[in-house]
Amino acid sequence: MRELRRRPLDPPPRVQVTSNSGRGLGLSSWQRWPRGKGAALGSALSVAAGQPAGGNLESPPRRGLLPSASPAPPAPSKDCQAIMKVLLLKDPKEDDCGQDPYVRELGLYGLEATLIPVLSFEFLSLPSLSEKLSHPEGYGGLIFTSPRAVEAVERCLQKDTKAEVWKKSLKEKWNAKSVYVVGNATASLVNRVGLHTEGETCGNAEKLAEYICSREPSALPLLFPCGTLKREILPKMLKDKGIPLESVTVYQTIPHPGIQGNLTSYYTQQGVPASITFFSPSGLTHSLKHIQELSGDSIGQIKFVAIGPTTAQALAAQGLPVSCTAESPTPRALAAGIRTTLQPHAC
Repeated sequence: MRELRRRPLDPPPRVQVTSNSGRGLGLSSWQRWPRGKGAALGSALSVAAGQPAGGNLESPPRRGLLPSASPAPPAPSKDCQAIMKVLLLKDPKEDDCGQDPYVRELGLYGLEATLIPVLSFEFLSLPSLSEKLSHPEGYGGLIFTSPRAVEAVERCLQKDTKAEVWKKSLKEKWNAKSVYVVGNATASLVNRVGLHTEGETCGNAEKLAEYICSREPSALPLLFPCGTLKREILPKMLKDKGIPLESVTVYQTIPHPGIQGNLTSYYTQQGVPASITFFSPSGLTHSLKHIQELSGDSIGQIKFVAIGPTTAQALAAQGLPVSCTAESPTPRALAAGIRTTLQPHAC
């Protein structure tokens, strides 16, 4: 790749992103970064989640832009192919660097990532969950298989009295027990509320269930905050091994109200992406029809990617070729998989 000369930043154009109702979701802008020697060519347009129609969210999600605040690190190869655009169907999540970690990792390989949320969530039964969290003596530990379940716990702790009791005694009592999680992203959220985790490298619920079954069983049930679309494989595997489990449904998944409008805006401005990554079977269900309509005859040129085996199975069930499944549900694994799929001969 030839060396790029440093040049002043151009003022970013403003792009109006609209929902399927025709109302603006907020002004978004392309982030243009300095392009010095070895600089990555990635940038991202992040469309934040809007409030679902109806529902009982205790506080509405933030609207508008979730900007990428820092430039992508240098790309690892001088001979990468021309920049390619990839679409990630997930909520933008800023890390400590002020940037979505998936966008940053893809930028390392000169891939320009765009995030579009396709799901919204409504929280349920929070008073019941709060009561159960107040009695750690009745449980052998906790299980978290999704970030939303951890967010439900955070919402329970937002009340001043509960937060104080949690810091003084409840957190320590729960830390004396096992806290099992799937994935590093969920683990980091659990760590944020002060709990120590194990099992995060398992990658999916089935492997986590195997890990739990390999531990010394507790006579007390494990508390499992979960969503309405949870798979039954983990509860079944624990039941078969005689490990008691108490599930409490704390959120339900609904389509994001801006799916159609945001996808239409993306295709209008950027064209057909080189790759699309799905992060859940439900995300696939709610977005596939729009993607098929917008892609038309060009859909065959898109490389479809899954964050894990369950989503890959859902893609295959829809008759879509799965070009890549991430080895683990992490930004680094996904970025490496997409790079290999799109640039198989790159250094």
